[in-house]
Amino acid sequence: MPPSRIPTLDIRRFDTDRDAFVAELGAAYREWGFAGIRGHGIPAGQIDAAYDVFRRFFALPDEVKRKYHVPGGGGARGYTPFGVETAKGAQHFDLKEFWHVGREIPRDSKYAGVMPPNLWPEEVPEFREVAYGLYQALDGLGSRVLSALALHIGLQEDFFADKTDSGNSILRPIHYPPITAPEVPNVRAGAHEDINLITLLVGASAEGLEVRSHQGEWVPFTADADTIVVNIGDMLQRLTNHVYPSTTHRVVNPPGEKARQPRYSTPFFLHPNPDFLIDVLPSCTGAENPSRYPEPITAQGYLEERLREIKLK
Repeated sequence: MPPSRIPTLDIRRFDTDRDAFVAELGAAYREWGFAGIRGHGIPAGQIDAAYDVFRRFFALPDEVKRKYHVPGGGGARGYTPFGVETAKGAQHFDLKEFWHVGREIPRDSKYAGVMPPNLWPEEVPEFREVAYGLYQALDGLGSRVLSALALHIGLQEDFFADKTDSGNSILRPIHYPPITAPEVPNVRAGAHEDINLITLLVGASAEGLEVRSHQGEWVPFTADADTIVVNIGDMLQRLTNHVYPSTTHRVVNPPGEKARQPRYSTPFFLHPNPDFLIDVLPSCTGAENPSRYPEPITAQGYLEERLREIKLK
């Protein structure tokens, strides 16, 4: 039996056919922890413009890119070089380099201590406007997805609104360079789960993403060009007591000549506000699903714990 396909849903139905959409979206996440979202309203031109500036940055000489690396910063802002991040428990580092864009907040904000100011590459003047525009668009789309999920588990539609409005969310343009050695023990991104509430992956330029099913099979998920892949992260899994699973996924090296092509992708990691307390929701516990997490933890505390595990701190 071939594995069933990970569903793709049109989010415009949240406005036109709400109950059915919420039920279908919730069922997809209970089963897979992943879904494709189309009808999201982010113009293809905006996404293309973002990929253009990201490619131009990654094409810069290594010594130029390293000007924007912040030693000891845990990769929170700016550039992280090739060969640093390592999936939790993995032996080999991931085959990628990346940049982090965070939320722009007033520097007198109570969160300023854990949300540093952004860095912007002066060599690509449009980077700031284009990258932060995409950040804001994905932040808005993520809020709509969370509204639907809140309804699915018996919460108010706006439950997450005041818990993510200053969220420590990250836009991460990634460059996976061409693989030129015939035998490489590393994969482009090792099997892992995401740390945050939900992740929105926009415009992956090549296949390679695989999702592990409940049965342990690796299921390829290459979305159509107009589709954004949205998956559950560990914080939402913990908050919902595993009603929504944070599913293991990876980016594998493609075969043959495709391995010699670079791969670019841009996930948006939607986080709660740093002081949000991740405490199991009462609506997600019961006789058949007792709480797995008796001790709550702040979003910032959880993030720092996980960054150490993946060698970014």
